[in-house]
Amino acid sequence: MKKFEEASANNTNPKWDKIISREEEIYIRPNELRSSFERDYNRIVHTNAYRRLKHKTQVFFSPKNDHICTRIEHVNHVESISYTIANYLGLNTELTKAIAVAHDIGHSPFGHKGERELSEIAKRDLGYTLWHEKSGLHFVDNIELLEDERSNSFNLNLTYAVRDGIISHCGEVDQNGIKPREEAIDLNIYTMPNQYAPYTWEGCVVKVADKISYIGRDIEDAISLNLLDEEQKDELASIIETTGFDNLNNSIIIHELIQDLCANSNPETGIMLSDSYFSMLNRIKQFNYKNIYLCKRMNATNRYFHLVINEIYETLKQCYNGTKTKEELNKMKRFYPITTQGFMEWIEKYWDLTKREETNYKNKVIYFIERKEDYFRAILDYITGMTDNYAIELYNEIISF
Repeated sequence: MKKFEEASANNTNPKWDKIISREEEIYIRPNELRSSFERDYNRIVHTNAYRRLKHKTQVFFSPKNDHICTRIEHVNHVESISYTIANYLGLNTELTKAIAVAHDIGHSPFGHKGERELSEIAKRDLGYTLWHEKSGLHFVDNIELLEDERSNSFNLNLTYAVRDGIISHCGEVDQNGIKPREEAIDLNIYTMPNQYAPYTWEGCVVKVADKISYIGRDIEDAISLNLLDEEQKDELASIIETTGFDNLNNSIIIHELIQDLCANSNPETGIMLSDSYFSMLNRIKQFNYKNIYLCKRMNATNRYFHLVINEIYETLKQCYNGTKTKEELNKMKRFYPITTQGFMEWIEKYWDLTKREETNYKNKVIYFIERKEDYFRAILDYITGMTDNYAIELYNEIISF
């Protein structure tokens, strides 16, 4: 117990100055009761991007079923799992909580299919790929805003450790014995998921907790939606029996994985599972891909997501006309008032057409109207932040007469 206490993110850690650093501070109240990581946590849960996670698909698009996991439930699972692990190992639970609630803040509507659609557009029009870990860092650094006591809006300015945990959290890679990296790199140099290990042990814990959280929950949803037949359930049962338990209940799977991970992790070998549990986890993941994520029943919704995302993007894209883009958007209002007005109100916070000294926006300017690429990126950012329902509302407006 508390095996990592000496290596935790606290003021005795040699990395502390970088861990706690921010680009700039917003304000510090004279009666502040919270630590830096608690302040980050509060900043995140008050953002609009965090609030919208409750209406974003995790795996299954099922807006009328209250018991199917959404992105916000997944985030809550990751927070809970990472807290339990960090608390037992002696790591900084305030840091894991902040990373966990923010780790999927850059996820698009419609889950990973939505992410792939946006990435294909970005590759075609901008020459690079989009992925939610990178988008998450972009959102907390540049998109999400926080008001001060004078109602001025600023960027969140989160600590380096939380920002690092967001972009480093990829839970898709089959890796055991995760250790933090030593160097404090510029986080904007990431070009692909899992390119670098997290900077802190706490970031490593969230990375593993992400995988633990979804592996069993996705099975639970698949069973409740009658996606798995008896033969497939028997195959799953044979996988988990290799580690000595025979219950497909998600909470049991999570409990067993946490227990095993806490027993086998140490600063020398890293955050890790035993060989048998690591093998079981990866076999379950392979099962999920074959029988859930890539099953044919997902194809219909995937085709629908392609239509929704691409139609919104192409509709807004056609308005680009250099410095006259705002005029073109205003012209389009007569046809698509919700789509156009919503986008204009959103982009107003970030582009260089605004006379910012006359507004309460004190955040970074990130889109310059003369650059076509900036305008296209703005549309992609706008769509990334949407809920499933809002994207569908805009699509329905666009296709209706």
